[in-house]
Amino acid sequence: MTRASLIDPIALSQDLIRRPSVTPADAGAMEVVRGALERLGFTCRRMRFGEIENLYARWGKTGPNLCFAGHTDVVPAGDEGAWTRDPFSAAIEDGVLIGRGAADMKSAIAAFVAAAGEAIAEGAAKGSLSLLITGDEEGIAEDGTRAVVEALAAEGEIIDHCVVGEPTSSVRLGDMIKNGRRGSLNAEIVVEGVQGHVAYPQRAANPIAPMIRLLSALQSRVLDEGHEGFQPSNLEVTSVDVGNPAANVIPARATARLNIRFNPAHSGASLRQWLEAEARAAGEGFDGVVRLDARISGEAFLTAPGRFTDVVAGAIAAETGLTPELSTTGGTSDARFIRSLCPVVEFGLVGATMHKVDEQVAVADVVALARVYRRIIGDYFAAFGD
Repeated sequence: MTRASLIDPIALSQDLIRRPSVTPADAGAMEVVRGALERLGFTCRRMRFGEIENLYARWGKTGPNLCFAGHTDVVPAGDEGAWTRDPFSAAIEDGVLIGRGAADMKSAIAAFVAAAGEAIAEGAAKGSLSLLITGDEEGIAEDGTRAVVEALAAEGEIIDHCVVGEPTSSVRLGDMIKNGRRGSLNAEIVVEGVQGHVAYPQRAANPIAPMIRLLSALQSRVLDEGHEGFQPSNLEVTSVDVGNPAANVIPARATARLNIRFNPAHSGASLRQWLEAEARAAGEGFDGVVRLDARISGEAFLTAPGRFTDVVAGAIAAETGLTPELSTTGGTSDARFIRSLCPVVEFGLVGATMHKVDEQVAVADVVALARVYRRIIGDYFAAFGD
């Protein structure tokens, strides 16, 4: 492969942004990635689960296998009239690339593809490079990375370490690496009572009373004071509704939703057991039904500081001049699935505008990120290769 055939990370970023791949739509984005990787000599497998397009690509047959993971799907643009430019035009103005997915995270995919091309051309890839790209990170994440990881594990595919290209940088490119994430649990509570007239409560069963008891009990518990490397776990009630427009009617039904972000002091199973026990207690003596359905979308995990995090942090420092903070803050990502295969960290662009109107990233940052990824590849194989 000649240097003339290498990938321009800005042009590839624009090509990806111009594909309106709002979950679960692909809009040709995965084919753009596949085409770029095949030009670099990668063997690419399109892995479709349900209506989701995924891609696993690998260059090389020997270990170690360094994987890059990311997603081509994006959230909706929202009010397109509020954007200064068409959200899928990938316009560049005054050195800034504007478009849905610019920060989260099509530009990071482009940067890694460009970096991989350079590493291969320069003989720095002393093992295997792979990419795990999904179209279901912004959705319910059942037919995306979770499904691909399960399929690869069943086949015996070995990935030794992984870098996820989420926009982890806080203020400046290079100031933060995510080396773990809190777990996430969503729960829906439904209390079924008996509708009636407020003047005759003995003829009704008001669902609001057990709902208040339950939510009060849940919110009164301090889950923990934090865990090594993690902030405290928190429970947030996100919705309460009875759908009752009348002042003189006892409603028949009350619903609520909540989310718990939890550190390794808990497991999803232990929190679910606690929630279910509190729901049973709130329903005692109530002439109705209290139901709680909890879904665990990811467990807490930590990639302990060590040789792998040192390689990533060292490459960032060498290219940006910043010493990155190791952090477990923020939401969830597909790292929660990949961690079952191998140690994983996340590093990417500044995420200040992700999911916002006029999502954007500095062109210079995309170019710099490609340099960081290129250095990570070289330093990784120097540290972990034979």
